[in-house]
Amino acid sequence: THPMGDVAGQETIHAGEGSSTAPTRVISKSEMKRRQKAEEAARKKAEKEALKQERAAAKPKAERAGEQAEEELDPTAYFANRRAAITALEEQGVTAYPHKFHVTISMPKFIDTYGDLESGQRLEEVVVSLAGRLVSKRNQGKLRFYDLTCDGCKIQIMSDPTTWEEDEATFLQCHGILRRGDIVGVEGYPGKSKRGELSIFPKRIQLLSPCFHMMPKSFTGLKEKETRYRQRYLDLMINPHVRRVFQTRAKIINHIRTFFDNRDFIEVETPMMNTIPGGAAAKPFVTWHNDLGMRLFMRIAPELYLKMLIVGGLDRVYEIGRQFRNEGIDLTHNPEFTMCEFYMAYADYKDLMTMTEELLSSMVLAIHGTYKVPFHLNGEDKEPVIVDYTPPYKRIPMVEGLEEKLGVKLPDLATEEANAFLSHLAEKHEVLCPPPRTTARLLDKLVGAFLEVDCISPTFLIDHPVIMSPLAKWHRDTPQLTERFELFVCTKEVCNAYTELNDPKIQRERFLEQLKVLASFDSHD
Repeated sequence: THPMGDVAGQETIHAGEGSSTAPTRVISKSEMKRRQKAEEAARKKAEKEALKQERAAAKPKAERAGEQAEEELDPTAYFANRRAAITALEEQGVTAYPHKFHVTISMPKFIDTYGDLESGQRLEEVVVSLAGRLVSKRNQGKLRFYDLTCDGCKIQIMSDPTTWEEDEATFLQCHGILRRGDIVGVEGYPGKSKRGELSIFPKRIQLLSPCFHMMPKSFTGLKEKETRYRQRYLDLMINPHVRRVFQTRAKIINHIRTFFDNRDFIEVETPMMNTIPGGAAAKPFVTWHNDLGMRLFMRIAPELYLKMLIVGGLDRVYEIGRQFRNEGIDLTHNPEFTMCEFYMAYADYKDLMTMTEELLSSMVLAIHGTYKVPFHLNGEDKEPVIVDYTPPYKRIPMVEGLEEKLGVKLPDLATEEANAFLSHLAEKHEVLCPPPRTTARLLDKLVGAFLEVDCISPTFLIDHPVIMSPLAKWHRDTPQLTERFELFVCTKEVCNAYTELNDPKIQRERFLEQLKVLASFDSHD
């Protein structure tokens, strides 16, 4: 026998003493076979794993390529593709428009409740349901990422087959049909990604309403003004800051109502269609009442009906409603607009100025938390101006202010010399005044060019001349003037008020004088 015994199943090392050769290994045949089998199994396992990873990587890549190709289609082709996909889904018995999805928590509440979680933390024992619109979609391996928006907020959907309640095939089918713009319901648990982004990890996602049109890409946004204002729903979807405009408007309306209600005013509604276009100097829209066979005018102001209520004994009334004026359109004028008009018995224009200061300053403070508000007066790309709503507001007598600005003494504005004098001033300072160039219109254009342009923070222009204010009562100290004011903010008029002229004799005289002036200018045409 061998001095080392039976070598089967053993591994021996032989090295001669003082030999320069390396040791040699003697391996039994059975051990060699075992090792070969192990190496073959490891190789096959590695190949299988590599193939699995390759397929996993290829599938999202194919999906991504398909979705990117869709994004390059023209709108008509995109619509056709999307409609075909939804039709195919419904043929499988899956409704794209379910009757109900139970939402257990709003998105603002979700953010408030789970916004303080640690990065990577997941509350797998908590299941919530959210709904909203998908505004972006991203793939990373088997993971699917979406941005979900609702109520002006946004969170991330981080979808993984391991948290999906059904099999992987259902997972891929669901995510394969979803596109930007779709409204979906998500049921899952809250948490944060490793990067600290608040997310919901879904057990299931349900399509609630598919979007058939290609949304503008998030990185380019929607900036073209014509599209923004004609498709306001799209503007709201793409530009989150637009939502704040609607919210602020609602706060303004609510504040005005509360302000007047707390002062014992009664809110009323007056007719939108009238037999005469009264209450303001504006061109009306004309319509026809079929049953009555009568031409009617859309109201240009609620003034006449509100005054009737005052006469009837409702001493404090107000109305917030739409007015319609068939005139030009620009940045500060629209054919239909919302206006608040109120009337108060036993008060004068000084009382109304105080009320206006209280209304506006309290509104700004309630909405912004401060009286000083930045405003991009010269465009979004320019530095904002600071508008200070702190009461009391500056008050500028109109005639005195204009005389100071121009360095002149205005003549009696009721004379013909005044018209020539103001016309010369307008030409000298290149102030345009289209016909008819009445004294009142010339004066208004000069005031606009030299006084209104400086009214950035709230400023009252007060004590207008009689020729500009036929409905205002004469000034108790200077009869050539009236007890009237206009409030300007950022160079724009936001309020017009006066002590009402309630003497019918003087009112009739002023109307007749206006007709004479207009007739004289018409005769010169």
